[in-house]
Parts: sequence; structure tokens; C-alpha cells
Amino acid sequence: MSEKKNLVIAIGRQYGSGGRMVGKALAEELGIHFYDEEILTITSEQSAVGEVFFRLADEKAGGNLLYKIVSGLKPQLGKPSMDGDIVKPENLFRFQSQVIRELAAQESCIIAGRCADYILSREDVDCPGLIKIFVYADNETLIRRVMEVDKLDEKEASRRVKKINRERKEYYRYYTGNDWEDWDNYDLIINTGSIDLDQTARLIKDYVKLRGIEF
Repeated sequence: MSEKKNLVIAIGRQYGSGGRMVGKALAEELGIHFYDEEILTITSEQSAVGEVFFRLADEKAGGNLLYKIVSGLKPQLGKPSMDGDIVKPENLFRFQSQVIRELAAQESCIIAGRCADYILSREDVDCPGLIKIFVYADNETLIRRVMEVDKLDEKEASRRVKKINRERKEYYRYYTGNDWEDWDNYDLIINTGSIDLDQTARLIKDYVKLRGIEF
């Protein structure tokens, strides 16, 4: 029998892919917590930094994107600063990364986005029950889902899909130095344009069983 450990599913997801809905439904079925924007609230409470700062920086690259991409530099994930640079995007990311590591250490859970796959797979983090998922879809499916869920017309849905997925890609590159859509970063990649969201949740659940993770 496998040793019991915290099951932590990090879900990277394109906007419009249904990744959030899949993660939430799967968490309810497995009886574990699902963390998305809740991480912003928890981080704000722990850091005593206003939640608005975390929301403004949420899944967006810091201020020196071009320099970081060209130079290949990425912010260090050390202890957050409590000095004058406390609300700089890089420092807010450190606070958030700290919370993600603490959640993974404390309980089995599902975490959406926010570079959780990278944060929890670093050599200085012990997270043996980590499963890294990426959920995506063809552009037509992304736009259709955003139109249905957010009640937008096709033009606005298309604009939002392009904008938000570009921001998520730049954010991931800025803070990890890696390509968000590089499949080598993940254990399982799922195209929700080919199967529905319930099937996607079942597929991830079956994959957890195949991995033999007891939690």
C-alpha cells in the first residue's frame, strides 16, 4: 500500500477552458479544498497587505517583463520583504508562494494557476503528492465558453480570451522563466474541446488512482 501523503493538484488553465469549474467539481467529489482567488484573501490576511494589491497583480507579469525575458532572470522565491518594497509585484508573489507551500504542506487540495506547479516542484519544497495538470482548448471552444459563462458577445469574448491568456503566459514566464504552454511542465494535459468538463474531472480522478496516491 502506498504511504499516505497530501494530494495536491496544481491546475494550469487557459481562460475559457473550464479549468476552474473542473477543479471545483473535482475538489467537491474528492472532499478536499479548492483554492483559486481564495489564495489572494488568505495571503492578504497573513501578510497584512491589502487584498487589492494582490488582486491588481494577480496572474500578471511584474513591471520589467521585457528585461526579464531577454536576460532570462526570474525573481527569487525567498522570504518576503517587510520593508519599503512590500507591495512590489515580486514581493507579493513571494507572499503568495509562501501561502501555496503552506497549504500544500497542511492538507490535500487543488490549486488553480498562480504558478503552483512550479512553486511546489522546486527542489527546496517537499510535495511528493503533487500532480501537475494543464487544461486547454481550441480557440473556438474558449470563446464559446466565455460567451456562455460571462454572457458576452463573440467580439468581447474573443478579446478577453486573447488578453487574459496572454497575461497568464507572460506571468508564468516572468516568475518561472519557463513557457506556460510547454507540456514538459505538466504530468497530464487535457483538451476540453474534445471532452466535456465532467469527463475531464473523471479523467483527472482516474489519473490520481493510477498514480497510486493515498491521501
